[in-house]
Amino acid sequence: MAETADDLSTPLGQTTPGRKRRYRLPFTGVQLLAVLLGLLLVTFLGFAIFNDNPLGGEPIARVAIGPPKPAEEKQAAAPVAAGTEHGARSEAKHDTPGEQKTVTIIDGSSGTRHDVVIGSGEAADKAGAGAATAPAMMAGIDPRLLEKSRYGMIPVVADGLKPFTVYAAEADRAKAARMPVVSIVVGGLGVGAAKTTDAIMKLPPAVTLAFTPYGSDPGKLAERARAQRHEILLQVPMEPFDYPDNDPGPQTLLTTLAPEQNLDRLYWHLSRFQGYAGIANFMGARFVAADAVMQPIVREAAKRGLGYLDDGSAPRSVAASLAAGQSMPFARADVSIDAVPTAAEIDRALAKLEDLAKERGTAVGIASALPISIERIGVWIKTLDSHGIMLVPLTTAMLKSKSS
Repeated sequence: MAETADDLSTPLGQTTPGRKRRYRLPFTGVQLLAVLLGLLLVTFLGFAIFNDNPLGGEPIARVAIGPPKPAEEKQAAAPVAAGTEHGARSEAKHDTPGEQKTVTIIDGSSGTRHDVVIGSGEAADKAGAGAATAPAMMAGIDPRLLEKSRYGMIPVVADGLKPFTVYAAEADRAKAARMPVVSIVVGGLGVGAAKTTDAIMKLPPAVTLAFTPYGSDPGKLAERARAQRHEILLQVPMEPFDYPDNDPGPQTLLTTLAPEQNLDRLYWHLSRFQGYAGIANFMGARFVAADAVMQPIVREAAKRGLGYLDDGSAPRSVAASLAAGQSMPFARADVSIDAVPTAAEIDRALAKLEDLAKERGTAVGIASALPISIERIGVWIKTLDSHGIMLVPLTTAMLKSKSS
């Protein structure tokens, strides 16, 4: 009350000594808060009314979309085309993308090892090495001699034509009938583009080339071989005695599988590329000696118009008798040319092949695509004319043996 009395008794324009004048805000705290909220509301309403945003403030993301690059178009179109032409491929199961494993393939005759990177797990067994889609059609293939399977196109007899005769390399068969002939088959191709290319380009067309179903693109290499006028064979992996320590690769035909399972695996191999005149065993010492499992395979290959080459590595093989029962073109390799891969031993094996040709009229040698093998075989071939021996494709040797 004393303070109030002093204020009232103080003359206008003067202050009480020792006291400071107190500054008062024009608004109370509640009034100030109300003003701020009002300003925020007006700002928001103005933004909503005058800003042209049909999404009403929803979060948006801007993405630049341009025309796809040619490579992207090709990758995007491939699965669609494969699904249209080979719709049954969707039945196969697939592993998680990116999972891979390496399989070491060992040549049964020479012991040469090749590492092949394939998809892992059940997808590898079902779809095979690097086979996300069915192989593309190769050039120069007669479409009448193809039949669709769930894995892709496989050979078939049509209009009286057989793949064995249509895809056999050209040869002077009348001349071959009058003189000793030798055939050279270089196998294990398709895995390793460099060595395959060497065999294709450095050896003459009369040399027959045998391709495994593996590798990133065996069809492309097989097509190149045919363009150089080589006839080609498909090597079908079969169970060796020490399987699985010695593993030919995915989809190997096994003695423990039922006939229909092995036939299904055979169809997978047959679909990897086209244009081959026949098939050959790839390893398989145990499988080719078992009549019960070999018979359906030989019968099916004969029905599809193919010949059969036995690589000669299994003395107890029943392939010859089974092929004869199907009237199927057949040959058995007489000499493994580079079983010991040195120049001296290869030359010795080739000399033995000459002697057999002169003695029996026909001889067949088999080799791998080792650089030393290709080099020595190339040198030897140049001497054959002077020795009175004719180099012929395997199909010509098969036909001569069948007629003799």
